[in-house]
Amino acid sequence: MTFLLILSFLLIFPTPNHLNSEKWGKTGHRIVGDIATDYLNEETKNELDRVLGHESLAIASTWMDKIRSDDHYDHTHDWHWVTLPDGMSYDETEKNPNGDLIKALRTIIEELKMGDLPAKEEAEKLKMLVHLIGDLHQPMHVGTGKDRGGNDTRVEWFYEPSNLHRVWDSEMIDETKLSYTEFSNAINHPSQKQLEQWQQGDVLGWAYETRELRDAAYALPEDKQIGYRYMYLHRETIDQQLLKAGVRLAYVLNQIYG
Repeated sequence: MTFLLILSFLLIFPTPNHLNSEKWGKTGHRIVGDIATDYLNEETKNELDRVLGHESLAIASTWMDKIRSDDHYDHTHDWHWVTLPDGMSYDETEKNPNGDLIKALRTIIEELKMGDLPAKEEAEKLKMLVHLIGDLHQPMHVGTGKDRGGNDTRVEWFYEPSNLHRVWDSEMIDETKLSYTEFSNAINHPSQKQLEQWQQGDVLGWAYETRELRDAAYALPEDKQIGYRYMYLHRETIDQQLLKAGVRLAYVLNQIYG
């Protein structure tokens, strides 16, 4: 009887979608970490071995999702996203008192550059950096402030209930049925011009760039039923954002440790 009551409660009051979201999904974050490894200089690789041991950037990339159930890290919950309404600069926005994606990245990068963190804290901050650079390139993590980064925009994904955030975080990536190494091998072919363009700027400029992709992401059919056609329209964007994130993660790490 107790089990049935609990099950009924969960069906009536489901877990909020923002708690279910995977922030690019495990596969997406591992793709970013895997790609970044190819663009590290030797000094940076040696430093990452010192900090992470045998843990790769791909595996380290999902640590920040694993700690969501640990009360010790509750203060990091809002670091995965930032609100940037159309036509507003970051300086003009009302800031989240708990922090946001831009503030978190700026702070973590500065702390790692200082180079005097205790070993455990340095490893944790590095894993946060790997994860958050990925989040910065997912259009639903640079939100409008109206629908919790797409979590409140209900859709049907291949006739199953979902939301726009989840579609971008994981469902379009997972639908390819590729492992993270297969996916990264398929897309990790930037031109020299792309490398030169992407390996410059800072996290705020990259956030503005991600914001430019939002309108297209929200272009939904009236019945909100999406699937193969939506994937076809946005596959190039997803591939490029994951590739950019990996290249830029390496760029930041080389600045810190190289």
